[in-house]
Amino acid sequence: MTDLRTELKDLVRREIEQNLATLIGISDWMYHNPEIGLQEFQASEKLTDVMAEYGATIQRGVAGMPTAFVADLPGGKPGPRIAIIAEYDALPEVGQGCGHNIIATAALGAAMGLARVTHRLPGSVVLLGTPAEESAVPNAGGKIHMIRAGHFDNLDAAIMIHPMTEDRIDYDSSLVAKGLELTFRGKSAHAAANPHEGVNALDALIVMFSSVGLLRQQIRGDARIHGIITHGGTAPNVIPAMTAARFRIRAADIAYAEELFKRVIACAEAGALATGCTVEWHEYMPAYLNMVPNQALGQAFANNLKSVGRDVNKPQARSGAGSTDLGNVSHHVPAICAYLEICGTEAGWHSTAVADATITAKGHQAIVDGAVAMAMTAIDVLCDDDMRAQARREFDAAQRFVGDV
Repeated sequence: MTDLRTELKDLVRREIEQNLATLIGISDWMYHNPEIGLQEFQASEKLTDVMAEYGATIQRGVAGMPTAFVADLPGGKPGPRIAIIAEYDALPEVGQGCGHNIIATAALGAAMGLARVTHRLPGSVVLLGTPAEESAVPNAGGKIHMIRAGHFDNLDAAIMIHPMTEDRIDYDSSLVAKGLELTFRGKSAHAAANPHEGVNALDALIVMFSSVGLLRQQIRGDARIHGIITHGGTAPNVIPAMTAARFRIRAADIAYAEELFKRVIACAEAGALATGCTVEWHEYMPAYLNMVPNQALGQAFANNLKSVGRDVNKPQARSGAGSTDLGNVSHHVPAICAYLEICGTEAGWHSTAVADATITAKGHQAIVDGAVAMAMTAIDVLCDDDMRAQARREFDAAQRFVGDV
């Protein structure tokens, strides 16, 4: 079996490297034509069109999202099943500032390579197109909607890569994240002639922001609360009758995130009470759960990254955690993500500097390295019964959230 695996890995690597121009072309196109969550129509079409050429069975518009897709690779058979995950949404203003064009095309490359050998593998491989990972649009979290629709059921593993400022396997947990949208309502009036007749909804919102700022000094070090004003009024000479804001509340665990969520709502209610306004709120997207990394999958991924020249065991250059809907996947099936360096820490993240890095030679190398390493890891997962059983035991023993978010 080891000799077969070596042969299959060589074949998928050759297929990916022969099609690198196609992968880079799509990634660079996505850089120049960024599409935010649930609007990634052209990116989704490009990815599925390529997979159709490779004989995949394509389901488009799954889980109620027009840009989501499932691409079952040809030659699959009963047995173990692994998912390769693609993300392809961009951010407002900074475009591909999280490098999802690299995530998408590395996943595509892995699927292209595997499509040439699936008839020789036990089990099956699916490429899952998951929209709206960024929390930039209402009802984001494409993976969560696809979990609810059953597209992550009956999987032995789910794997993906993510560009970053260093090479590493993500054995750290991410933060739980909840999304809150609020609307304050007051009464408009002329801001100079008769302001006393108005009820200022912007004042209510400012009181809320001030209260949240004071709250931050009393919260745990792992927690984060951050928000933006999405509507602050219409003109400076009109007392605002309506204002709106959007917040993200994060913590290392779901219980504390829920507690902070209630405290932020209390800050909003304080603003409304202090100014005579009313406030309405709702969760504008499902909660992102913390990541439950899988060491067994991670070690296999690390070994394959080493074979393409990526050292994931170097000391971590930066600390801090974000949130991802891959966390929800990791509570449902064994999952792992590998980070691949495309730029230095000076680029920050969620920035135009990161977006620009995706079209450099270093960014392009991350596509091929990520594609090859994911394809090789998929072969290991399907062929190695012991490793797959170890990953499942580790998953079963982990502390996971059971239920819907």
